[in-house]
Amino acid sequence: MRRTADKVAVIGTTDWGTTLAIMLSRNGLEVRLWARTEAEAERLNREKENKARLPGFPFPGGLSVTASLQEALGGANLVILAVPSWHMRRNVKLIRRHLASSTLILSVAKGLELESSKRMSQVIAEEMPPRYHRNICVLSGPNLSREIARGLPATTVAAAYDVKMAAKVQKIMASPLFRVYTNSDVVGVELGGVLKNIIALAAGMIDGLGYGNNIKAGLITRGLAEITRLGVAAGANPMTFAGLAGLGDLVATCNSPLSRNRFVGQELAKGRALKEITAAMTGVAEGVNATVAALKLAGELNVEMPIARQVQRVLFEGLDVRRAVTELMVRELKHELAGIYFMPR
Repeated sequence: MRRTADKVAVIGTTDWGTTLAIMLSRNGLEVRLWARTEAEAERLNREKENKARLPGFPFPGGLSVTASLQEALGGANLVILAVPSWHMRRNVKLIRRHLASSTLILSVAKGLELESSKRMSQVIAEEMPPRYHRNICVLSGPNLSREIARGLPATTVAAAYDVKMAAKVQKIMASPLFRVYTNSDVVGVELGGVLKNIIALAAGMIDGLGYGNNIKAGLITRGLAEITRLGVAAGANPMTFAGLAGLGDLVATCNSPLSRNRFVGQELAKGRALKEITAAMTGVAEGVNATVAALKLAGELNVEMPIARQVQRVLFEGLDVRRAVTELMVRELKHELAGIYFMPR
């Protein structure tokens, strides 16, 4: 039986934020979900369900919704930031004066800040006083929110520069249905979660074109090589990308019909415009902005990302999806491991 003394605040009524709030409440924790307005909080408390973002999953008794940051964060052992990457900085500024010095700060957003290409832990650290920096953690892995909301088993990784902080998150969040591993490679865990969304956009394009499993397997494999190159250049451990936050998340996101990024790629291959696709979605496809931010970071680190570049051209430059795939196929022939761990002579 879990300790009911643990209190968790979830910032963001996104589908992922709502899912985590439901999951943790089912585990016996007191959970407060923060909504931006009184009207939204009142509606969610009345309906006992987030019908706009996660319909069909009623709130457990231990989950309440509030528009008061003081009420949401008061006494919380853990605050979960479940907001889109482009809202992260603003939300950190809102919550920072309501936190106790011991409160764990957990980012579950899988994106990069568009203007700066910074990871979410970097954004949080910039906006938090230094006394909180040790408490900053990130969570990433093959975590499709609707599967977890259904009570299906899943695994994930909690990472922090101080692994003791990650272990505290692990203890609070782990359950028989949600296995949490720890890691001290914050850079790798974050970038794995971000960059896989770009490859998932490309995987959706492959599916939308009906090109089959051979080329899709090739795309996923070469996508992993591309992710690893950038991650290592940014200071990550290459082995992290062979784990849950790398390969695990990549496989799940590239193959599941629940993946928003895969869906966007699939619809682009059908000829729909990006604005039309995203306007009709209730959730966020982080891979769209991440493509721009990742390529900017890759340029700064002198890393080649051919798949990401083709995805960017499809998204923003009007490149035909079929032509994008063809151009990848006819690139200069190379050794398979070139640019990954060694450069063959």
